[in-house]
Amino acid sequence: MLHKPREVVYLWTKIEVSMDGGQEVKPKGKRSRPVQVADQIKAWVVERDLHQGDKLPNEAEMIALFQVSKGTVREALRILEAQGLIATRTGPGGGSFVGEVSQDRALSLLGNYFYFQELSLADIYQMRKALEPELAAGLAGQLDAAQLDALTALVGSHATPAQSPEEEKREHIASLAFHAKLAEYAGNRLLGFMIAFMVRMLTEMTVYRKLYDMPNHELWRRGRHHQLELIAALRKGDPDGARRTMASHMAAAEELMQHQEARLARRFLPD
Repeated sequence: MLHKPREVVYLWTKIEVSMDGGQEVKPKGKRSRPVQVADQIKAWVVERDLHQGDKLPNEAEMIALFQVSKGTVREALRILEAQGLIATRTGPGGGSFVGEVSQDRALSLLGNYFYFQELSLADIYQMRKALEPELAAGLAGQLDAAQLDALTALVGSHATPAQSPEEEKREHIASLAFHAKLAEYAGNRLLGFMIAFMVRMLTEMTVYRKLYDMPNHELWRRGRHHQLELIAALRKGDPDGARRTMASHMAAAEELMQHQEARLARRFLPD
């Protein structure tokens, strides 16, 4: 049996700071009815601890449950589907089902948020230098043989120095896959997600002003050496060594970006 949830009024608020430092909160107006119903559907899912693939009430049941029109229910479901929180299927056994936001979609949405924030490579490398050494330290001694072999294979994909600027760009992108794989192995999913986000931004949004300069073989050698040294520390279970090696690797990676006069393109990430 479906129960009507408690009605909740949602307000946009605007905070204004007065001259004496106090804050005044002023309502800006009610949210649209479909947005309110979308929030109520999310609350309904949470209250019942539903999981991906669980079926939601049908349209008629939702109309009765939330006491709104058919059009409002349909618009609320469209909002949730656009957010990736529900999926709809037609035909026998069809309907609306609880969805799960994929990491790729979440990364795209976050990247598109930063489209408006003037994010720079310096910002990204400040974060990488803080987070990736800790990721490496946490993975020391925690990876199995298959995971270590996968990392070694990724380093082997750029085993010889680039002979052209285009090759150097491809090798740089290939080397980022190594960091994406480390992020995938992270025990701390939030840490792994943030590193995966930075890797994706660097992979898909970086442009190089000095693309037609000759490749820098010394920076390539240092980067590859760092990755192999890191794998050795991970295999040995040496968190301090892994942390030091990754910190040095991040400094070299930032130096390479500076050498190539790289910058982030201002465009949206694809879903």
